[in-house]
Amino acid sequence: MKDAQGREIKYLRVSVTDRCNLRCKYCMPNGIECVEHKDILSFEEIRQIAACGARLGITKIRLTGGEPLARKGCPELIHMLKEIPGIEKIAMTTNGTLVRAILPELVEAGLDEINISLDTLDPGRFAAITGQDLLPEVLLAIDAALAAGLKVKVNAVSMPDTDWKRLIMLAKDKPVDVRFIELMPIGEGRHSEGRSNEELLEEIRSEFPQLQADGSVHGAGPAVYYRIPGYQGSIGLISAMHGKFCSSCNRVRLTSTGFLKTCLCYEDGTDLREILRGECVRQEAVSKNQNLLDAMARTIYGKPAEHCFEQPDQITEAHGMSAIGG
Repeated sequence: MKDAQGREIKYLRVSVTDRCNLRCKYCMPNGIECVEHKDILSFEEIRQIAACGARLGITKIRLTGGEPLARKGCPELIHMLKEIPGIEKIAMTTNGTLVRAILPELVEAGLDEINISLDTLDPGRFAAITGQDLLPEVLLAIDAALAAGLKVKVNAVSMPDTDWKRLIMLAKDKPVDVRFIELMPIGEGRHSEGRSNEELLEEIRSEFPQLQADGSVHGAGPAVYYRIPGYQGSIGLISAMHGKFCSSCNRVRLTSTGFLKTCLCYEDGTDLREILRGECVRQEAVSKNQNLLDAMARTIYGKPAEHCFEQPDQITEAHGMSAIGG
């Protein structure tokens, strides 16, 4: 369906948990409290919401967290979602540390794409950022996912000390897209120093003067891609802060507790868990699903025209990215 701005909303990001086995300093450092399991949506509840989303035009679902694989049963959920008429693609964003142990089940269930978060190829720096010495496992996960036939992207947060030169080398001999995402002032991101992708692009061009625009389709997201001749993969820039792409935003987000959000910047949205578990749970299934469908349609239609990250005093979202499902 289209929102009030005429944007076609086709992409639903679903957080399956707010828990994570890493403690990245800009996202989920030690001390963050997680919600109780009873407050997290069940897989069946997620499927009900996704089915209504498909009726409204959602074609792609991405599973996020926290770390999605910190929750048991992800292959089962992927299988449930892939069977929904209208859902064409299931993707996952993960830190990569738990992928290899469950990769065959993920692929068999129907996973199409995997994004792996990785900010550095320096083992010491990786441990300092994440709190765990697991870089070798993440690199093995990238190779295993490629070998399994999945489309693989590597996501790095754009920081002043981002290890971009070495990260780009991943795209030299592997068909992966290495993407740099501008840090947004949400949660711990408010207290961390990001950098402009415009500045990063200048540095990349200086190092690789042969860099050229890549106009091929890489997915449903807002990244702008470039290619270095001779490299198997591409370089992507996701510039929410300095390349505002709100006019083409095609996504909404579902938190692990069932709150449907239309923009990371604002607390606005609808509590779908209340509809699933509240008074309407005693109604006929058809009536309950209609209430859910209507609530989602109203929420999507009311998606804000744009974020206000450049005006921090107007940001109303107080939760961290791990709770939102960034």
